[in-house]
Amino acid sequence: MNDQNFFSIDRLVEFGMSVAIAQQMVQSMNQSMRNMFVPGSIQSMPQPVPSIYYVVIDGQQTGPLNEAELTRLIMQKQVNKNTMAWMPGMTAWQPIEQVPAILKVIALTPPPLPAN
Repeated sequence: MNDQNFFSIDRLVEFGMSVAIAQQMVQSMNQSMRNMFVPGSIQSMPQPVPSIYYVVIDGQQTGPLNEAELTRLIMQKQVNKNTMAWMPGMTAWQPIEQVPAILKVIALTPPPLPAN
Protein backbone atom coordinates (compact mmCIF):
# COMPACT_ATOMS: atom_id res chain seq x y z
CA MET A 1 0.00 0.00 0.00
CA ASN A 2 1.11 3.55 -0.73
CA ASP A 3 1.61 5.71 2.41
CA GLN A 4 0.38 8.75 0.49
CA ASN A 5 -2.99 7.11 -0.12
CA PHE A 6 -5.79 8.54 2.06
CA PHE A 7 -6.96 5.06 2.96
CA SER A 8 -3.61 3.87 4.29
CA ILE A 9 -3.68 2.79 7.95
CA ASP A 10 -1.39 5.64 9.05
CA ARG A 11 -3.57 8.24 7.33
CA LEU A 12 -6.77 6.79 8.76
CA VAL A 13 -5.34 6.76 12.31
CA GLU A 14 -4.10 10.32 11.83
CA PHE A 15 -7.51 11.40 10.56
CA GLY A 16 -9.31 9.68 13.46
CA MET A 17 -7.04 11.30 16.03
CA SER A 18 -7.54 14.71 14.42
CA VAL A 19 -11.31 14.32 14.58
CA ALA A 20 -11.16 13.27 18.25
CA ILE A 21 -8.98 16.26 19.16
CA ALA A 22 -11.28 18.61 17.24
CA GLN A 23 -14.33 17.23 19.11
CA GLN A 24 -12.61 17.77 22.46
CA MET A 25 -11.74 21.34 21.48
CA VAL A 26 -15.35 22.04 20.45
CA GLN A 27 -16.68 20.60 23.73
CA SER A 28 -14.20 22.68 25.72
CA MET A 29 -15.13 25.88 23.86
CA ASN A 30 -18.86 25.18 24.25
CA GLN A 31 -18.43 24.63 27.99
CA SER A 32 -16.46 27.88 28.30
CA MET A 33 -19.10 29.79 26.36
CA ARG A 34 -21.93 28.34 28.47
CA ASN A 35 -20.17 29.53 31.64
CA MET A 36 -19.33 32.96 30.23
CA PHE A 37 -21.35 36.03 31.20
CA VAL A 38 -21.94 38.43 28.34
CA PRO A 39 -23.38 41.81 29.36
CA GLY A 40 -26.71 42.43 27.68
CA SER A 41 -27.32 38.78 26.89
CA ILE A 42 -30.40 36.89 27.98
CA GLN A 43 -28.27 34.85 30.34
CA SER A 44 -27.83 36.29 33.77
CA MET A 45 -25.03 35.55 36.14
CA PRO A 46 -26.00 33.38 39.07
CA GLN A 47 -26.32 35.47 42.18
CA PRO A 48 -23.77 34.60 44.87
CA VAL A 49 -25.11 33.34 48.16
CA PRO A 50 -24.74 36.17 50.68
CA SER A 51 -22.25 35.47 53.42
CA ILE A 52 -23.38 35.55 57.02
CA TYR A 53 -20.92 36.46 59.77
CA TYR A 54 -20.98 36.39 63.57
CA VAL A 55 -18.48 38.26 65.75
CA VAL A 56 -17.88 38.72 69.46
CA ILE A 57 -18.09 42.34 70.65
CA ASP A 58 -17.68 43.12 74.35
CA GLY A 59 -18.06 39.42 75.18
CA GLN A 60 -21.40 39.16 73.36
CA GLN A 61 -22.16 37.29 70.15
CA THR A 62 -23.26 39.75 67.46
CA GLY A 63 -24.94 38.57 64.28
CA PRO A 64 -25.95 37.38 61.87
CA LEU A 65 -24.23 40.18 59.94
CA ASN A 66 -24.05 40.72 56.21
CA GLU A 67 -20.98 42.25 54.54
CA ALA A 68 -22.31 45.81 54.80
CA GLU A 69 -22.97 45.46 58.54
CA LEU A 70 -19.57 43.88 59.11
CA THR A 71 -17.93 46.68 57.11
CA ARG A 72 -19.70 49.27 59.29
CA LEU A 73 -18.37 47.59 62.46
CA ILE A 74 -14.86 47.51 60.98
CA MET A 75 -15.02 51.22 60.09
CA GLN A 76 -16.28 52.02 63.60
CA LYS A 77 -13.29 50.06 64.96
CA GLN A 78 -15.57 47.75 66.94
CA VAL A 79 -14.07 44.82 65.04
CA ASN A 80 -10.34 44.25 64.52
CA LYS A 81 -8.00 41.39 63.56
CA ASN A 82 -8.20 39.87 67.04
CA THR A 83 -12.01 39.84 67.18
CA MET A 84 -13.38 36.30 67.34
CA ALA A 85 -15.56 35.38 64.37
CA TRP A 86 -17.60 32.51 63.04
CA MET A 87 -19.46 31.84 59.81
CA PRO A 88 -21.32 28.81 58.44
CA GLY A 89 -18.90 26.07 57.50
CA MET A 90 -16.45 26.80 60.31
CA THR A 91 -16.07 24.27 63.12
CA ALA A 92 -15.05 26.79 65.80
CA TRP A 93 -14.70 30.50 66.54
CA GLN A 94 -11.41 31.96 65.30
CA PRO A 95 -9.71 35.36 65.29
CA ILE A 96 -10.65 37.34 62.19
CA GLU A 97 -7.05 37.29 60.97
CA GLN A 98 -7.47 33.51 60.46
CA VAL A 99 -10.73 33.75 58.45
CA PRO A 100 -9.96 34.48 54.77
CA ALA A 101 -13.57 35.42 53.89
CA ILE A 102 -13.59 38.16 56.52
CA LEU A 103 -10.08 39.31 55.58
CA LYS A 104 -11.50 39.93 52.10
CA VAL A 105 -14.15 42.21 53.62
CA ILE A 106 -11.47 44.06 55.59
CA ALA A 107 -9.32 44.47 52.47
CA LEU A 108 -12.30 46.01 50.61
CA THR A 109 -13.15 48.40 53.46
CA PRO A 110 -12.01 51.94 52.62
CA PRO A 111 -9.70 53.69 55.07
CA PRO A 112 -11.06 56.55 57.17
CA LEU A 113 -11.07 59.99 55.57
CA PRO A 114 -8.14 62.18 56.55
CA ALA A 115 -8.96 64.91 59.05
CA ASN A 116 -8.77 68.47 57.69
